[in-house]
Amino acid sequence: MSEPLSIAVLGCGSRGRTYSRILATLPSRYRLTAAVDPVEARREAVGGLSADESILRFESDEAFFAAGKLADVLIIATQDSQHFGHAMAALELGYDLLLEKPAAENLERCEEIDRRARELGRRIALCFVLRYTPFYSTVKQVIDSGRLGKIISIRTHEGVEPFHQAHSFVRGHWSKAEGSTPMIVAKCSHDADLLCWLGGAPLASISSHGDRSWFRVENAPPGAPKRCTDGCPVASTCLYDAHHYLAGKRRWLGMVMDGWEQADDATILDFLRTSPWGRCVYHCDNDVVDHQVLACELSNGVTATHTMTAFDCGRAIEIYGTQAALKGGEPYKEAGAPELWLRHHATGAIEPVEISRPSDSGYAGHGGGDHGLIDALDSLFRGESALPPGLDGLAGHRLAFQAEKARVSRQRVTAQPI
Repeated sequence: MSEPLSIAVLGCGSRGRTYSRILATLPSRYRLTAAVDPVEARREAVGGLSADESILRFESDEAFFAAGKLADVLIIATQDSQHFGHAMAALELGYDLLLEKPAAENLERCEEIDRRARELGRRIALCFVLRYTPFYSTVKQVIDSGRLGKIISIRTHEGVEPFHQAHSFVRGHWSKAEGSTPMIVAKCSHDADLLCWLGGAPLASISSHGDRSWFRVENAPPGAPKRCTDGCPVASTCLYDAHHYLAGKRRWLGMVMDGWEQADDATILDFLRTSPWGRCVYHCDNDVVDHQVLACELSNGVTATHTMTAFDCGRAIEIYGTQAALKGGEPYKEAGAPELWLRHHATGAIEPVEISRPSDSGYAGHGGGDHGLIDALDSLFRGESALPPGLDGLAGHRLAFQAEKARVSRQRVTAQPI
């Protein structure tokens, strides 16, 4: 039996801790070696996953990188604007990377990471967890089986969910494109990756439209203060009232508030009075879109569309082939239809497609993708089936960044040949 793949974690926030907890359940395959985060409680949450205290703790990225190479693979789960610098430093030390998406804040830097990784012979897997969910794994299997015939077009849809939009993209870390990335990259890089991965080719050309239509000061209810905690006259009926964090939306605090699990209501209210998450959503400084559509052609002739909206919930997909169409997703399931099903053109027959779901409860996160991604790490970085050097998933990033370029310019964008 080979030695466990050794892994260090840079950034012990929500994503870093999630991956670390899953890694710790697979000790015969993975060994955590280091936890890096400026917040002590976060790095201790990862460091404490080892019973023998063997996981090194670092308060800063500088101290971590100065210590040399401490693992086979480095998980980079820091803020978007830090990804480029951290990835480049790690590549120079000889790490393979599991890199949170987006790889960098613009396409030029994503391509620079890819070039350097190929020069150094290093592998980079982006955290496109949807590829590893039972649902999308099954979609890929159906396509590869040939049951749909030749793929002609794809339609995907993502309903971000109103409160999620408010939490992450109006009040939160991704509310402004500067310092993070445009909405179509920050939230829909998964979907852009799926279009290329399932469509079987990179982007050829793209058009896109979208705007920030609702989360604006002119849509604020009369008398609404700049903070929900300052006594809003419509608090009892507002979808976005920050007091929802005290009850039904409490779990969202886990991404932004240290110690939220033990915090009482008074402590949470104090947090809301001073943090970005207590602001009225109509009085924020956000500039990313709350709805966007794109239409594109892949280099193999497959056409595809994607719709992102804050005002729906869940992902759906439709794939149209010459022999059959495949449709599915959360909206279908919620409406009582099979979660994934085929319609045969010749007969019109509807065939439900079975989705195999592992019984392990760890598969719940991101529809099973969190556990599925970690489960795949040793195959991604070792053996004959390992990734080639470079940035795996770059095609999806190119599609998403070019979509934003098309939206801003209001012009069709033609992709450069790869």
